Amino acid sequence: MIQFWEYDRLTPEQLAKIMRRAETDIRDLLPLAQEVIDRVRNEGDAAVVDYARRFDAADFTADQLRATPQDFAQARAALSQDVIDAIQQAHDNIRRFHEEQMPEPLWFVEVQPGIMAGEKVSPVASAGLYVPRGKGAFPSVMLMLAVPAKVAGVPRVVVVTPPTPEGKADAASLVAAEICGVDEVYVVGGMQAVAALAYGTQTLPRVQKIIGPGSSYVSAAKRLLYGVVDVGLPAGPSESIILTDEHTDPRLAALDLLVEAEHGPDSAAILVTHSREVAERALELLPGYIAELPEWRQAFISKVLSNYGGVLLTKSLEESIQFVNDYAPEHLEVLTAEPFVALNKIKNAGEILLGSLTPIPTANYCLGLNAILPTGGFAKSFSSVSVQDFLKRSGVGYLSREGYARLQGITATLADY
Repeated sequence: MIQFWEYDRLTPEQLAKIMRRAETDIRDLLPLAQEVIDRVRNEGDAAVVDYARRFDAADFTADQLRATPQDFAQARAALSQDVIDAIQQAHDNIRRFHEEQMPEPLWFVEVQPGIMAGEKVSPVASAGLYVPRGKGAFPSVMLMLAVPAKVAGVPRVVVVTPPTPEGKADAASLVAAEICGVDEVYVVGGMQAVAALAYGTQTLPRVQKIIGPGSSYVSAAKRLLYGVVDVGLPAGPSESIILTDEHTDPRLAALDLLVEAEHGPDSAAILVTHSREVAERALELLPGYIAELPEWRQAFISKVLSNYGGVLLTKSLEESIQFVNDYAPEHLEVLTAEPFVALNKIKNAGEILLGSLTPIPTANYCLGLNAILPTGGFAKSFSSVSVQDFLKRSGVGYLSREGYARLQGITATLADY
């Protein structure tokens, strides 16, 4: 059943659940996450392999933990040239965008004569990239993580990605890693992968930062490891809002709603509009569109649209935008007649895609924007992945004799106080 809400009739409990999204799932998983972390920390590879057999590939062995040069070659051979070309073109767009983000490596300003203050920008020494696989193949995520890490100049870039049932890494993801210049790929996923990168094992290295989206299981492990390792932005189960007005094509709104709803059962997808006509027509169309999908995708959508997603009717476009800002979605599509006018009022969203020709999948794959985005409402204080996630800043100061003389008395006064 597809949920339909009227904003002014929502109970506090209903509104709280909508805003909370899959957060309840994460809380319920914390005990399991702690068990996995403790075992990986104490047992290393043995625990990682045991969990891989239990959750992913039954015949998984320790010698499959790292992808070999032969695995990379076989992955390229398994893909059509069209797919390889598409990955290459997406890489080029994403790299071009991220190169523009790079700050000056060193800068100074003379705040007063003889007083120099500035910053030196350096990459982190090592980064672990989590590339999911569970509900599908995500070479785009590999690009979104590896490109900014490489542009930032991270000396050691390590990838973890869950195995296929055959115990191998996804072929397209391996080719994407190769195109990015990353050859250290470990075929490990879930809580055990995050724990292995946080503490290191006999095979997997300990890294300074772990970044990348994952399931509720991955999010739970990251939460417990905060303080042990930098776990990056909160990037959990996928979520979207499709913002429309009375001019929006209901067919387009309904189709775009399904883009994130089909990601997985813990995703969230909401169509927000002040047009009852658009809302009701979209509700009429959705069952037919859902029926055209594979049964396993239908199951995901059914769970999402009866749990964390649905259609929300507001009183006005202003009220719709206020809901968007309160919700702070990962993905926001603005399908209104004047999307650039609405843009001025939108404050909280991981990404804002304007107009009917800028759908979420294009941004996810090849527009150039980074599609690793904050979820769970964290778009209020976090940004998308960028080169900044792989850089750190050191303040740099210098005083001449004249500058020292200018500040000597002020320093002594403040110290005495």
